[in-house]
Amino acid sequence: MFTDKANSIFKEVIEKYHVINTVDQEFSNPYDSAAQTIEHLLYRKCWIDTVQWHYEDIIRDPEIEPVAALKLKRQIDASNQDRTDMVEYIDSYFLEQYKGISTKSDATINTESPAWGVDRLSILALKVYHMHEEATRKDATDTHRAACQKKLDVLLEQRVDLSTAIDTLLTDIEKGDKYMKVYKQMKMYNDEELNPVLRGEK
Repeated sequence: MFTDKANSIFKEVIEKYHVINTVDQEFSNPYDSAAQTIEHLLYRKCWIDTVQWHYEDIIRDPEIEPVAALKLKRQIDASNQDRTDMVEYIDSYFLEQYKGISTKSDATINTESPAWGVDRLSILALKVYHMHEEATRKDATDTHRAACQKKLDVLLEQRVDLSTAIDTLLTDIEKGDKYMKVYKQMKMYNDEELNPVLRGEK
């Protein structure tokens, strides 16, 4: 199943990040970049999500200096753009994979594209990793660990459900029962032509 591969790569990424565990560490993708394989795209996608997860932790420091917070906000904005771009690259991969499929006359469209499901799965992998840390944290109380274990159990169940839904969607597309229709996100806040502040308007 596709999500077996995706979940394995997400686990690989998150564990690799936490060896050094800093947002400014060097990024290296072990999967073939020239061929733009799905493995390459999944690895890059989850790395972006993992770094941004830790950006979001840092910016919530109540003692953070305003200048540092502003710089970090810019980094989060850039990361959000990278995240959206990667989702679109992954959807482009799926569109190429299924371009020869004959869609049935009664085929329906899904509420989200396959890559946006993958986006949620990547974030869920991070939730599972960090909730597991809390559920097994030695310096936490028994009450804290037990509460986090309950949350972890729910997250693990959610991962099974989401994985099943994504795999089912891909199977339905392969059979022609569903069809893909991808809309570019058209984000406006980073675009100098669309954001009046960036255009210099008052």
